[in-house]
Amino acid sequence: MKTELWRLDATEIAHGVRTRRFSSREATAACLARLDAVNPKINAVVDVLAEQALVAADAADRAVAEGRALGPLHGVPVTIKINVDMAGRPTSNGIVALRDAIAADNAPVVDNFLRAGAVVIGRTNTPAFSMRWFTDNALHGRTLNPWNPTVTPGGSSGGASAAVAAGIGPIAHGNDFGGSVRYPAYCTGVYGLRPSFGRVPAFLPSAKEERALSAQLMSVQGPLTRSVRDLRLALAAMAEGDARDPWWVPAPLEGPAPQRPIRVAFTVSSAGVPADPAVVDAVRRAAGWLADAGYAVEEVDPPDMAEAAQLWDTIAQGEALHFLSDAMEKMADEGMLTAWRYMCANTPRNDAFGHMKALARRSTLLRRWQLFMQQYPLVLTPVSAEAPFPQGLDVSSQAGMDRVLRAQGPQFFVPLLGLPAAAAPTGIVDGLPMGVQLIGRRFREDMVLDALEVLEGRFASPTPIDPA
Repeated sequence: MKTELWRLDATEIAHGVRTRRFSSREATAACLARLDAVNPKINAVVDVLAEQALVAADAADRAVAEGRALGPLHGVPVTIKINVDMAGRPTSNGIVALRDAIAADNAPVVDNFLRAGAVVIGRTNTPAFSMRWFTDNALHGRTLNPWNPTVTPGGSSGGASAAVAAGIGPIAHGNDFGGSVRYPAYCTGVYGLRPSFGRVPAFLPSAKEERALSAQLMSVQGPLTRSVRDLRLALAAMAEGDARDPWWVPAPLEGPAPQRPIRVAFTVSSAGVPADPAVVDAVRRAAGWLADAGYAVEEVDPPDMAEAAQLWDTIAQGEALHFLSDAMEKMADEGMLTAWRYMCANTPRNDAFGHMKALARRSTLLRRWQLFMQQYPLVLTPVSAEAPFPQGLDVSSQAGMDRVLRAQGPQFFVPLLGLPAAAAPTGIVDGLPMGVQLIGRRFREDMVLDALEVLEGRFASPTPIDPA
């Protein structure tokens, strides 16, 4: 039925629109109807673009009828996070003071989606400043996890993950500086890809000054989807170059054929922190699935995970103390300000020389990982040491925030190293999704995605769920 088109993944919608099995308007209308039905329960999409989306869908259908060249996402409904610029819409980043900060130009990732033919149906929620693992702010309110409203949908791309999980569009845009694609995907049982640093162009035209260096070197744009093939499709669209990003690299999406059997290192350690039994079980199960598929899987701890996670805090949070403290004090809502103070309580206060030494040490860890990954091109780890956290744990107390930070080490060391990584669901435990993280060599997202397809074959692609 045409009203059920929201259940399809992006690959099938793109094919259906191209072959005229159904129209983009029908697919877009179905996703908007699903939005109307479930978004009031979860508050994932906070800027609904229904009228604009239907106009774009009609234009997409005319292009099909006229035989014009079609992009890979032609006619496919998608969502965009509210912390990147989309011309004519506010880039609020969840901050009340920025509710009317209307963007004049598109960010590169938005331009790339539009050039690929995507239809933007709405913009998804994020915590204020996009700096929590919980998606809540004073401007738009709290996003709920469709599986269970008492646990986080993740952050900062929690609106994106909840939207995809609940069937509000098959592809959601997210970004990841310290886990903000991978953790939300983990919490809601979908796939989330953090591409290599330099793979997807990024720029915020509305920004008054350049980002801190750590954000330039570690923050990336990535997709959240319900199928691995949609990750491939979205990555190809998002990765088109843009001259506004000096860090973008014109690397091919497919690398040389790897030597087989492909070796995989797996660890049940969460960057030095013991993981919960359910997390350990998920990693071991995924390792077994890869071994069954012919991968050479070996339990071995990669180098310096705990140090790399701590160094992320030293560099990224250390810079944030200088770049963001004034803005936090002036514009953060109560929850963000509380989380910020707890988050930074144990961050080293380095001077310029100490910061330069930390950046130099990063090169040492990068080198060690590159050598390690010559032996093991893929690394399998937990996403977090724990199942998704109870809502508000990070603002409950310093101990609550310390618990959050301790569990999230596997998310921190990956951005420090600039590597591609993806979160993938592996099952359901106590009514909540459980999953793992797969890490690859830089610019070898193709190898990560190939391995994800093995996991997907053993735990079927998630279908949209009705919010609890």
